[in-house]
Amino acid sequence: MRRISLLFLLAVCSIVASGQVELYDIQLDNKIYADGISSVQLTVGSEKLSSPVGSLGTDTFHIAFDDLELEVRHLKYTFVHCTHDWHWSQLNPIEYLEGFMEDDITTYDHSFNTIEPYIHYQVSFPNDNISFTKSGNYILYVYDDTPDNPILTRRFMVLEPVPVKIAGHVHSAVDVNNRFTHQDVDFTVFTGAYRIRNPQQTVHATIQQNDRWDNAIIGLTYNFGDVTELHFDFLDGRNSFAGGAEFRTFDLTTLRSNSDRIVGISYVNYHTHAYVLQDDARPFAAYESRGNINGRCYYYNRDMRNDFSEDYVITHFTLKSDFPFNDGDVYVFGELTDWQIKKDAKLHYNKEFGFWETELLLKQGAYNYQYVYVPYGSSVIDATYIEGSHYQTNNIYNIYLYFQEEGTSYDRLIGYEACSITASR
Repeated sequence: MRRISLLFLLAVCSIVASGQVELYDIQLDNKIYADGISSVQLTVGSEKLSSPVGSLGTDTFHIAFDDLELEVRHLKYTFVHCTHDWHWSQLNPIEYLEGFMEDDITTYDHSFNTIEPYIHYQVSFPNDNISFTKSGNYILYVYDDTPDNPILTRRFMVLEPVPVKIAGHVHSAVDVNNRFTHQDVDFTVFTGAYRIRNPQQTVHATIQQNDRWDNAIIGLTYNFGDVTELHFDFLDGRNSFAGGAEFRTFDLTTLRSNSDRIVGISYVNYHTHAYVLQDDARPFAAYESRGNINGRCYYYNRDMRNDFSEDYVITHFTLKSDFPFNDGDVYVFGELTDWQIKKDAKLHYNKEFGFWETELLLKQGAYNYQYVYVPYGSSVIDATYIEGSHYQTNNIYNIYLYFQEEGTSYDRLIGYEACSITASR
C-alpha cells in the first residue's frame, strides 16, 4: 500500500513539474487552505524567531501549527523545488529528494487546560525518511491524506554547505527625495571558490524586508565588478524600500492581569477577550525608537509552563485617525496575519465611538503588528499610509544569492546574509 502511495505521488509531482497543476491547486507561497489551521511557524533549529533558511546537510527545519477543528487529520507532507523567482523548477522530485517522496506528520498533541481546545501538530525535516540533495527555494506542502486536499504551504530556503560571503550595507536612500523615508540595501558578493561564468545571466539576488514576500525585490543582477567580486550597488532605487515605522507591540503571555498595552481582559460567552490599547494613525509623526521583533510573534504562556498550554484569545484592535480612509481598506498586518491581507484583519468604522476596529483570534504570546492600507482595486500593501516612514527604522533585510550554473537546470542558493540599518545617512 505504501509503495502504491509513493508511486501515485511521483506521478502527481511529475505532472506538477511539467506545469500541469490542475490535479491540485496550490500556490507557491505561504498560504493556509483549510479551516481551523492557525499559528503556523516554520523555523530553523531551536531558534523560534529565525527566518526559514538553513544549510544543506546540517540544519533542521521545524514546522508547527494548530488545528482548532479538533478532528485528528491524516496529515502528510512533501516538497516542491522552485526557481529563484518562485516558479516551478524543472527538477523532478527524485532529483532533489532522498528517501521517500512524502512523509506522515505523526506528532500531535491536544492542548492542555485551555478554554479554546486545539490540536498541535509538528514535524522536523530533513529526517531519516526524507531529505534534500539540492539547495535552492522550496515549498513545504502539507495535505490531508491525498494531495488534492491541501492544508498549508510554506516557503523555505536551503543554502549551499559552503556559501559565498555577502557584505551588506543598509543606509538612507541615495535619492534626495526619499532620503528621510527610504532605505537602500547595497551589498557585495565575494564568490570565493565558486567558478561563476557569465554572472549577468546566471546570478540573481533577492532582498526581503522583515520576512515579507509581498514587497521583496526579486531577480536583481549585479551592476559592476568581476567574477570574483560582484557589486549590487544602485543609484536608481531598484534596491530601495520604504523604511516604515517601528512595529507596535502588545503582550498576551498572561491572562491573569493586564500587561504591556493590554487594557482589559474579560470572559464572555465561553471565550476570553483581550483589548489592545487604542492606537493612533501616525503618518507624519517623528521617528520613535522602540524595541521590537520586526513584526513577528512569540507564542508563550508565562502562567502555565506545561506544553501546549497557550490559550486562544479574541483580541480587539482599535485605531483612531484624524483623516478618513475613503479610497481603500485598513488591515492589521504582520506575522500574526501570515504577512498577508486577511479578511478577518480588516478594520471597520464604529460610528458611535469614532474609531476603526477589528478582532482576531490569537494564540497567547508576545506580538508585533502594524496597520496597512490597500487602495480599492489594488493588491499593493502600503505600510506607510498610516504608520509613516523613516530611514532610521530598524528593519531586518534578508539577502539571498542564486546561481544557475551553466549546464544545469536549477537555481542553487549559494549565499545568504541578514543585515539592518547603520547609523550613516
